[in-house]
This record gives sequence, C-alpha cells and structure tokens, in this order.
Amino acid sequence: MSNWKLLTLLSPMILCVAIASAQNQEENGFIAGEEELVHPTYHYEYIPDFTYDQVNERVDKMDTGMPFELNETIFAFINYFTVRNREYSKMTLARKEIYFPLFEKELKEHGMPEEIKYLAIVESGLNPKAKSRVGAMGLWQFMPATGRVYDLHVTRDIDDRMDPELATEAACRYLKSLYRMFDDWELALAAYNCGPGNVRKAIRRSGGKRTFWGIYNWLPRETRSYIPQFQAIIYVFNHADDHNLILEDGTFPIAHEKVKFDQELDLEKLADISGTCLEELEFLNPAIQHSKIPANSGHYALRVPKAKADYIAANVHWMMDSIHLQEERLLARQEENKPAKKEPEKLIYKVRRGDALGKIARMYGTTVSELKAWNGLYNNHIKIGQHLTIYQDSDAFTRNLAADNKSKQDATFVKGTPKTYVVQPGDSLWLIANKLEGVTIEKIKRLNKLSNNKIKPGQKLIIG
Repeated sequence: MSNWKLLTLLSPMILCVAIASAQNQEENGFIAGEEELVHPTYHYEYIPDFTYDQVNERVDKMDTGMPFELNETIFAFINYFTVRNREYSKMTLARKEIYFPLFEKELKEHGMPEEIKYLAIVESGLNPKAKSRVGAMGLWQFMPATGRVYDLHVTRDIDDRMDPELATEAACRYLKSLYRMFDDWELALAAYNCGPGNVRKAIRRSGGKRTFWGIYNWLPRETRSYIPQFQAIIYVFNHADDHNLILEDGTFPIAHEKVKFDQELDLEKLADISGTCLEELEFLNPAIQHSKIPANSGHYALRVPKAKADYIAANVHWMMDSIHLQEERLLARQEENKPAKKEPEKLIYKVRRGDALGKIARMYGTTVSELKAWNGLYNNHIKIGQHLTIYQDSDAFTRNLAADNKSKQDATFVKGTPKTYVVQPGDSLWLIANKLEGVTIEKIKRLNKLSNNKIKPGQKLIIG
C-alpha cells in the first residue's frame, strides 16, 4: 500500500497533522536523512475478508490423506479460528514446530495419515500439561484407564500421559485400533472423542450408515463439532498466510538428548549442580511431577539440553553423590537443631482390686504391650499389691494444665480466679500432687470436697 493511500485511511485530524508536518519540513529546508523523523505508531491487525467459495476453492486444491469436503458447519469453524479466536490459532501455530516433527515421525512409522497431527490441537492446544474437567491429561488427553491400556502409567511423581513421546506413540496405537473397528478415519476420530460404543450406537440408529456425516445427527453433541473443528484446523494451518495469521516470534524445540538415572533425583538440585536451566529441564520433561524423579522409577531417561548432555552423562555419578551429600548435611543440621528429647519419667503403680492391664494402660495413655515389656510380663495376669513400672512423658502434666479462661492453655491464670486442672486419662491424685508444686492429695480433696481418691478424665479440679 502506498504512503498516500495509507494516509487516506487515517482520521482527518491525524491526516492534517501529517500534512502540516510535511509542509513544515519543506519550509525549514529539512533534507531526508539529516534528522530522524518520528512517525505515529498504529496498533491494528488486518483481518482479510473471505467467502465460502474462496475457501472451497482452496480446500479443493489441498492434497490431504483424509477426505475433506467443505460444508457450512466446517466453514463456521474456519470463521471462528480465523476471525473470532485468532489468538488461539496464533498460540497453536507458535507451538507447532515443537511437536509436529514428533507427530509426523510417529504417524509415518504407523502408516497413518499425516493430518491426524492436527487432532492434538483440538484435544489440548498443543499443551502437554493440559487437563480436562474430567481428568484427561496431556497432548492427546488420555483418561487414566485408557492410558494404562496403552502403557501410560500414573504415579505421584510421574504421569506418562504428559510425556510427549509416550503419549503420541500410545495415541497412534489407539487410533489404529479404532480405525480397524470402523475402517474409516473420521469415524475412528469420532470414537476417540466419544468412545467406540457411542459410534456403534449412532451407526445402528442411522440405519447402518458408516460415514461421519451419515451418522452426524445420532452422535453426542460434543462429537458433532469435534470433526468439523479438526477439519477447520487443517485448513487454517495450511492457509494461515491467507488470513494474516503471521507470527512475529515462533517457538522452537530445545535440542536435547536423554541421560539415564537410576536413583532418586531432584531437578532443582541437578540444575544447580550442573549449571542447567531448571525451566528447560521442566519444559523438556513435562511428565515429571513435583520436579522429582522417584527412586522406584527404574532407569528413567531424563531429557536434558544437548549443550549439557555430554557433561551430565560423563559426571552423573559424582553429581548424584554430591546431591546426596548435600541432603545428608541438611538432615544432619536439622537433627542438630532439634530440641533435646526429654527422658520419660518412671512411675510405680500399685495394682488395686478390679485393675486389669487394659484399664491401667488407658489410665496412663499407653498400651498393654508396653506395660508387659516394661515389667517383663508374659501374659495379662496381674495381682493385687503388685508394683508395675510405667514410663510417661515428663511434660505430660504441663500439657494438661488449663485455666477456665480458654485463651490460657499454658497454666497462666487470670488474677482472682482459682487455678484448675483438667484430669487426663491415666491421672491419679497422687500423680497430680507429686507433679504440681505446693499441692498435696489432702489439699486437692479439701478444695474439691472429695470423700475419696476417685477422679475421672475431663473432671476439673481446683488446685489453688
């Protein structure tokens, strides 16, 4: 477009300013090149018009390995991707260089039409970490159950469905099995979306028709738009320039190689010790969750940037040793910073009438097995007057102190209110009196008007 034609498209005010500026330059004798001119910057995107017939003519000239006949439904999706949602089209166009070479290689090895690579755009937008509302994951959106059938396993640390290579190989196998069922690629793709059972049902209801458009009206609503979207994407990617879908900056794959690890590995620590970019490691290995390869993952082949591959492969053993040494030092420091554990307090309990090991264990917050171990008992038999040794946390009583004011849990009491103690399982008046300074059994009984030594868990005793 000439400069004058461009000026005529501008608003009258901008046009007057531009003409006045040009006249001013001539009057002052400015010569082009002697002084830099400042031109206004306009942000707009040109969206070419197109007609159904123009698109149909382009479709007729396309050489595809799958049938493609334009209709109004497909045309509507072409309009959507080239006009209404251009950002999505640009986003996926920018990612194609990362994943299309892998797709094309796998499809060729399986003898499948190359156009099936566009299915991943409809499924995930070429995002290996894409997750659907029903739990499907990855470039090819495998559900957990279907993924397991095709050797895509999911653990807490690794989800094979998000591994581009494994998922693409699995998708090819699955689609080939669907094609063998229906002998038609469009029906195979429809079955990939809604399941082979729904496609068979649609074939029966249509009276035995075996093409996508023949059974269209009997398919689930989502699947009816699935194939038209797929075909619209094929057109858009083949005619992006005709619709001014031109990228200023594309996204390109990171050259990489695989290095095997047979030990647990933290990606952040590997990146730090090897001088590798953590973001690149995570981008190359989207299947790894929580940035960690678990020890039980077998000989995991980690993708690393090619520039670092030889260095990491040659030094993998000392790197792993160094990482483990760092972890051991960290654990040692954590152990050093732990507060010293207090020795348990030894108590002697005299068996009374009606006692049993289970009852005594509940009283003191321990177990029958521990009571037997502490006292060398081989069975559950005990006798009145027998002395049993019991070990209890020396801080147990401190934790049991409470005030009537609920905000005071550490035995700090509000002035003017009585000090109280909440009886815990295993408590007795003797234990309470021995633990609390200035408190005796007689004092507790007098303050609480107790006629005997019986107390029960949850009971609130005045102790001062």
